[in-house]
Amino acid sequence: MAATDDSAEKSKSSSTLKIIIIVLASLLIIGGTVGGLYVGGILGGSADSEESDGDDDEEEPAGIAIYIPMNPAFVVNFAAGSKARFLQITLELMTRSVETEQSVAAHLPVIRNNLLLLFSSQTYESVSTQEGKEALREEALSSVQEILESETGDPGIEAIYFTSFVMQ
Repeated sequence: MAATDDSAEKSKSSSTLKIIIIVLASLLIIGGTVGGLYVGGILGGSADSEESDGDDDEEEPAGIAIYIPMNPAFVVNFAAGSKARFLQITLELMTRSVETEQSVAAHLPVIRNNLLLLFSSQTYESVSTQEGKEALREEALSSVQEILESETGDPGIEAIYFTSFVMQ
């Protein structure tokens, strides 16, 4: 009977050893994952957590993006030769500040007025190319930033995105 007791004891210790190895391997994997997330900046660490020399050329934007729809769409007429044409633009403003979002709401009549004047001053030829649309988007951004800067002291808007652009 001693032989069966020996094999049962070896089997038990073998099973215990396998469980210990599996638990340790799992802990190593979990620890490595948590460490990687920390160093990667997801859990509060920083991807460049090495000592900084205090010379931050690029600061990461604080906060999440907030998109402010400018509804209703802007619709303007512009003359192109002998044809009457129109331009319809739907756009959204992007900020990372709730205060800016509130400032946009407070100054919406001025912002819409200036954008309407800007869009109606365009020609069919100037906005029919990709470069023309991009230039118009930059002009619109500058116009909104100027309004907010003069009214609140902060340009606040980081980008403008055309979500619909129809010419006919």
